[in-house]
Parts: sequence; C-alpha cells; structure tokens
Amino acid sequence: MIQEVDAKTSSGYLLLIVLLAAQIGSMLAAIFLAPLLKVIAIVSGIIIFVCWWGFYLVNPNQGKVLQLFGRYVGTDRINGLRWANPFYSKQAVSLRVRNFESGRLKVNDANGNPIEIAAIIVWRVVDTAEAVFEVDNYENYVTIQSESALRNLATTYPYEHDKEDDRLSLRSDSNAIAKKLLKEVQDRLQKAGVEVMETRLSHLAYSPEIAQAMLQRQQASAVLAARRIIVEGAVGMVSDAVAQLSDLGVVELEGERRAVMVSNLLVVLCGDQRAQPVINTGTLY
Repeated sequence: MIQEVDAKTSSGYLLLIVLLAAQIGSMLAAIFLAPLLKVIAIVSGIIIFVCWWGFYLVNPNQGKVLQLFGRYVGTDRINGLRWANPFYSKQAVSLRVRNFESGRLKVNDANGNPIEIAAIIVWRVVDTAEAVFEVDNYENYVTIQSESALRNLATTYPYEHDKEDDRLSLRSDSNAIAKKLLKEVQDRLQKAGVEVMETRLSHLAYSPEIAQAMLQRQQASAVLAARRIIVEGAVGMVSDAVAQLSDLGVVELEGERRAVMVSNLLVVLCGDQRAQPVINTGTLY
C-alpha cells in the first residue's frame, strides 16, 4: 500500500529570481563571449529554459502528487508558488471538505418491507497517495461504496419496530443509525485515504406501493393506543364513583343495579359522541 510522504521541493519565489538572473546571464554570454564559450552558454540557456517548467502553484487545502516517470516521489501541501524537478508530473488533489447526497435507494428493510432511503455523506481526502494510487477514481469510489453501505444498513434494521422488538429502527433511532452508517462507510473508504466526517439520513419513507397501507396501520395503532388510555381512565373513574357512592351511603348498589350503573358510566366515558341523558320521571325501577 502506497502512503503519503512529503515531497522535497523548493520555494518558487527564490527560484524565480535565480532562474531569471541565470537566463539573462546565459543570453548575454552567448552574445559577447568567445565562440567556444558561446556554445556552453547556449547549452546552459536551454537547461535553464527547461527549468522554468518546474514551477507550479499549490492552492489552500490542496495537495500536489508528484511522480517521476511513474514513480511516486511525494506530495507537496505547502501553499504558494513552488518549484520541483521539471520532469515531475503534478496531479492536484483537493483536501477540502466535500459532501454529496446519495440517490433515493429502494430496498427492503429487515422485515422485508420496501422502503426508500437516502443519506448525506460528508468526507475529505486525508492521504493523497492512497486516494490517487489505491483506487481508480476516488470520487466515484466514494459514491459507490457509500451507497453500498447505505443499502446494507437499510437491510439490517427495520423501518420501525414493535414494543416487543428491541432492535434499532431506522425511523426511531436516527442518531444511532447515523453512527452505524458512519462506521460502515469509513471501513469501506479507509483504503482510499478518505475520512468520513459525518453521515445522516436525508430521506426515509415507505415505498409508494405500501405507503397507504402502512399509514392505515399507523393510524390504527394510534387509535388503539388512545382507546387503551381512555378505557383505563374510564375504569378508574367508574371504580372511584362506585366506591364513593357506597362509602357515603347515597344509594344501595348491589348486583344488577351496580352492573347497570357501571355499564352506563362506561358508555358515557368511552363513547365517541356526547351521551344524550334520559330523565326518568317515574320510580327508580
């Protein structure tokens, strides 16, 4: 595995002055010196002219990967005008923080339900040599491997879980899922010299063909939970009412009369609509 090393380069500002002075000197020597010295001056001028091709710029948050006839010689991260062997090839690699949003992937979750999922990946290059030499195209590699990791994560966990299921769910445990995704993406991109800084889900939904059915299921679950709370509260209120009437001796409630009263109170408390009272103008029975 090829890892990044610092390239031995020089400041371009100093070499600019030196080469300019040498170039002028060689031209004057070729004009005014003796014929033999003119040949030497011309050859020197040609060499100096070739050295001008050794200048290059390194922008902020950028590295230049230097190669000599296919051999990696180092990476220059020093900003500004630089100079190196003019025969070096110089490939720029951005070290800036970058992010991309994956396409909406259609996969089946751990329960087999078809869902749509997408994520945002924030990343940067930390090793220019690995990014250039270990993979064919590191930007394309990041995209494909990130989507592959997202697809694998989506098939590992359910969209949502029941109370009896203690697994993480994509919908309810978003922070934990984001950490799992970051680790999986980082493991895949480690060989490309890439650091994953942040991952988060940007889209999560059931596929259109089952979305309506799942919405009805969620609505039914919500209604059932609300009914359960209403019934629990109504039973407690009826129990308190019967106990207080018995303790205060307001009315004798035994057997069938107690059952009728409990039934009426539960109907009033649990009904969807307001109860319409019926006033008895005769005897109690």
